[in-house]
Amino acid sequence: MNEGTQCDVVIVGGGMAGMIAANRAAQLDLRPLVLEQGADAKYPCNSRYTGGTFHICLREITLDEATLRQKILDSTAGFVKPELADVVAREGRRVIRWLQDEGMKFMRASASEYHKWVLAPPGRSRPGLDWEGRCGDVLLNTLERRLGERGGDLARGARARSLIMDGTRCVGVIAERNGKETSFHARAVFIADGGFQGDAALVGRYISRHPERLKQRGAGTGRGDGMKMASAVGAALVGMDRFYGHTLSSDALTNDNLWPYPYLDSLVTAGIVVDGAGRRFVDEGRGGVYVANAVARLDDPLSARVVFDAAIWEKAGRNGLIPPNPHLEREGATFHRAASLDALAAATRLPAEALRRTIAEYNDAVAAKRLQDGLTPPRQTARFEACPVATAPFFAVPMCAGITYTMGGISVNANAQVLRADGGSIEGLYALGAATGGLEGGPEVGYVGGLAKGGVTALVAAEHLAETIQRLRPKRG
Repeated sequence: MNEGTQCDVVIVGGGMAGMIAANRAAQLDLRPLVLEQGADAKYPCNSRYTGGTFHICLREITLDEATLRQKILDSTAGFVKPELADVVAREGRRVIRWLQDEGMKFMRASASEYHKWVLAPPGRSRPGLDWEGRCGDVLLNTLERRLGERGGDLARGARARSLIMDGTRCVGVIAERNGKETSFHARAVFIADGGFQGDAALVGRYISRHPERLKQRGAGTGRGDGMKMASAVGAALVGMDRFYGHTLSSDALTNDNLWPYPYLDSLVTAGIVVDGAGRRFVDEGRGGVYVANAVARLDDPLSARVVFDAAIWEKAGRNGLIPPNPHLEREGATFHRAASLDALAAATRLPAEALRRTIAEYNDAVAAKRLQDGLTPPRQTARFEACPVATAPFFAVPMCAGITYTMGGISVNANAQVLRADGGSIEGLYALGAATGGLEGGPEVGYVGGLAKGGVTALVAAEHLAETIQRLRPKRG
């Protein structure tokens, strides 16, 4: 498209949310244009790398609306506004049906409820990044083909830089393409360029003082461009200090066979996590996403170790489709094994007395079933059993936080319209998927599901825009 070209909606970002929104808009007789910063035919983005699991708070996405709504509110400790919980719970199942109608196939990847709706063909059960010809890649290829059949456009190599405003109404985007700035005018703009995990300055401001010590557990292409553009025209930002990710071996920073899998969560939630002083600093029972956020907030995010024993290694260590046992050692992760705690402390350069005391206090609390009132920090057991660290040999693995996408971003309402700080919407401006804030996170770092929120916000935004345009059209006669 040329400078000054008029369309109905410009979509910033060619990931899953942007491509669903573009196709749904085209189905509703709107003219969509997608601006994608990546120039390659298979431009990298988290949607292309995804494992393809559609769920809501690790529950089956097609469960009844009331159950899913309550799960969202509980998982985020009430951080998600009820109206946003409502729309995700209500529309999640429709995302599945819509994608099936587009030609996508789903499969059950395991007996877990969480794995009932997984895009096919799935990623292979092996360590490292494995995406080409797999679920997310097939999804984007399919949606791009369908968009072309519907007369929509995808412009590669176009990085959005600022919004075009007509008073308080958003009417387009200025993008950098082929070395020059180009204006794209539209009735509305959808921001769907992901989170800000790929912008070190923003991660340093909101997530961790040492962003270079976190591992990008995705494409790293989310640079917060859309969020910055929206903020510049008055959009409110919400929940900026939380992210979705997992705990990884610290060697993932240099060894590509150790990310995105295997991750350490099953070891973390069964054993203990200590800092460089040999002390626990986080409630491991809150899960791997919560612990990854806590690790990122440490003064030194590379000082954390997960400590466990032989029983945990042989049981919890084998949990998951790509479990840490045996893949960590097999793929070259630093892996300390010792016959005694003192020897383990020496191998991991932790103070032996502090480590012994930490493990003794923890084991005593497990035995006495006083993990809530007899341990600092307390340990939850509602989701994960707390196992003693008592059976030699003992193990420790140096950790890092793997950040997949940021949970915070642009505040939206149930129609995915962008909101100002006063709660009013900015006309003509919508935000989708990981560009949004307020749909995940909160004090419990509640993980709702990136694919679910991306699909839901894409559908409701396109439909709200189409309805708005139809309502504003002059009536004949």
